[in-house]
Formats: sequence, C-alpha cells, structure tokens
Amino acid sequence: MGELSPYITAVIIAWVTAQGVKYVLQVYKTRSIASFRQLYLSGNMPSSHSATTVALATTIGLADGVGTPLFALALLFAAVVMYDAVMVRRSSGEQGVAIKALIREQGSKVRLPRAAKGHEPLEVTVGALLGFCIGLAVFSIIG
Repeated sequence: MGELSPYITAVIIAWVTAQGVKYVLQVYKTRSIASFRQLYLSGNMPSSHSATTVALATTIGLADGVGTPLFALALLFAAVVMYDAVMVRRSSGEQGVAIKALIREQGSKVRLPRAAKGHEPLEVTVGALLGFCIGLAVFSIIG
C-alpha cells in the first residue's frame, strides 16, 4: 500500500472537522440533534471551503516550501475561494432570501428558489485558522 498523502489527508480532515463543528454548533443553537443537513450544507460557522483550501496551502508550504510555484498557486486558490465566499456567494445568498420574501409576499405560485448562504467574514477567518492549524498538525504527524 502506498504512502499516506499529507495533502489529501489535510483536506479531508479539514472538511470533516469544519462540517462537524457546524453540526455541533447547530445542535447547541437549536437544542436538537436532528440538524444533519449541517454535515453537508455550505454556509455557517466555520467555512469548510476556507478550512480545506488553507489546510492544503499550509501543507504545501510546509512540505514543498513557500517559495515554490505550487505554494503560490495554492495560496491564490485559497484567497479566491475565501473572497468568493464572503463577497459573491454571500451577496447572491442575500439576494435569494430577498427574492423568496417577495415571492411569498406577493402570494405567487412561482416555486421558491434555493438560496445558498455564503459566509460572514468571521466564518471565513475561523475556517482559515482551523485549516492552518490542521495543516500544521497533519504535516507534523505524517508530513
């Protein structure tokens, strides 16, 4: 069997951890364990997109060096994903909520669209910090 990849391991652990934290926070908030959708939905605290991309960039930086083209690409990828989560997806999610409210208010028979929630800046920051810590941990254990 091949060697365990620290890159893939960091991404998987970051995603599972971030989604698990979302579930735990939702259970705490609602006092119900029936919030299973938090295990796969986007949005909320912390950003799993930020956690996974920063975990990958951190692992690449530690394993291959921060002066490499691969690290530059990973860093750019993480920055674009985090910018998109806060600026683009958040804006379109807010617009979706407003459209749904208008449809309901008008009593229209138009099917309600799904409004995917983006992230608040704090959610992205916490996700990035989580990803950085996971990247460090994975590299120190199997890197």
